Amino acid sequence: MNARTGDTKHIDPRTPILVGCGDLTDESTPASSGRSPYDLIAQAGRKALADTGSSTMAEAIDTVAVLRSYADTSHRFATRLGGSTNAPKSIAKRLGINASRHIYTWNGGNMPQYLVNQFAESIARGEMKAALIAGGEALRTQHGLEKAGAEVSWQEDPGGAPELIGDPRRGWNEHEDRHGMRAAITMYPLFENAIRGARGRSPAEHLSAMGRLMAGFAAVAAANPLATRREGWTAQQLSTITPENRWIGYPYPRYMVSNAFIDQAAAFIVTSVGTAREQGIPEDRWLYLHGCADGHDHWYTSERFDLHSSPAMRAASRKAFDMAGMSIAQMDLIDVYSCFPSAVEIACRELGLDEQDPRGLTVTGGLVYFGGPGNSYVVLSICEMMRRLRAARGKFGLITANGNWVTKHSYGIYSTTPLERSWERESPEVLQSQLDQLPKAPLTTTPSGAAMIETYTVMHDRNGPAYAVVLGRLNATGERFVANTPNAPAVLNDLQDRDSLGRPGTVVSHNGLNLFTPD
Repeated sequence: MNARTGDTKHIDPRTPILVGCGDLTDESTPASSGRSPYDLIAQAGRKALADTGSSTMAEAIDTVAVLRSYADTSHRFATRLGGSTNAPKSIAKRLGINASRHIYTWNGGNMPQYLVNQFAESIARGEMKAALIAGGEALRTQHGLEKAGAEVSWQEDPGGAPELIGDPRRGWNEHEDRHGMRAAITMYPLFENAIRGARGRSPAEHLSAMGRLMAGFAAVAAANPLATRREGWTAQQLSTITPENRWIGYPYPRYMVSNAFIDQAAAFIVTSVGTAREQGIPEDRWLYLHGCADGHDHWYTSERFDLHSSPAMRAASRKAFDMAGMSIAQMDLIDVYSCFPSAVEIACRELGLDEQDPRGLTVTGGLVYFGGPGNSYVVLSICEMMRRLRAARGKFGLITANGNWVTKHSYGIYSTTPLERSWERESPEVLQSQLDQLPKAPLTTTPSGAAMIETYTVMHDRNGPAYAVVLGRLNATGERFVANTPNAPAVLNDLQDRDSLGRPGTVVSHNGLNLFTPD
């Protein structure tokens, strides 16, 4: 077989492929229309079905999988409008799909690529014929309806209960929770300051570097009609603090933080070469999964050996490249999961990517500027990657996906180039068993005495600094601890105004809460 000419005559009919994609961003439909997220996601599903070029594709789909909504993920996004008791079945009914499996995921931005990897395995074994993977959010509409007090209900019961896939564990433990370590906007700044320390930068130097990094994403979004932030902010604009670009969670200003309050959805279809032929899907619609992998770091942030690296990113990406028989240098297109700058910086370190790689780090503009629809961003990045690779036949593209707080990682390597082998991957459990054996940081929940700051963040509201979270080390034992600081404005401002990495102080513990007072 000549891989570059796309000869498919002798390809294994069980080979998994992606065949249809559809996505949309809606910033104009009035919230008063009351359109539900299920209607929005179904709209993307119709586009994906049409994109296959087959009038009968819906009849071949035996599995519908929907990414968990933010309303079902976080109390911050919970809605009084109600929701479906079986979201994937709600979508299937709207699309006229009589699926035997209805799958709803647990949370995580890694889950769209995770589903591709899992379903590809099932298809290669003959256990699944075709699956629609879909997701999205209508939080712009939800926010508008709730703000107006509109009498709208999104409650529906299509019957049955969905099958749940993924890891049900929440991303933080009770001790972290008591100290405010439970939201992405708190966790990722902790990684960011740890990265700054590892790179030996001053706060000002690192802020400028973050601006340069994210300006590349903003530029791609500016040219993407589906992006929600198309201003094309420069590095200087991104790193300059203004009333519009105020601090959110130090060291992140508003223009470096993704916005979830958007109406955005996408869907694509995974099937086999044999089914695609049966359905008459043109080969120019096919995209092959050449390599894939999944793995997670130690589950709780406070237990990780350090906060500026990700052994799971490094190892899982290598597994995906090994499976494809390729390297990062051979990727023509790349989309790095980009909820915050630290996620990009760690990914570049572990993938061996220069942060200013001339290939670019995103095909969409990234979560911060293209759009961050909860757990579903990677459904959209895969759709965009499909279109790009169809237009550049024989090229290869890498999708990276990140769930929780640099915790769960999934990878996919795609191309229109056919596989020259039967599709098979090593069990993810092999890698995960190795990752689970890696050392953890020594941790105490009842610290006392002289200590120093390992990393930190100062969280802001519209009135200024509100509270701080510190990960520190005891001088006497080197044990890590989680703590807050006094909430006095003078303390919080001083913590942020000075370079507080390595700063000495004293920590005390009382009734399960730790308080670090910096010198």
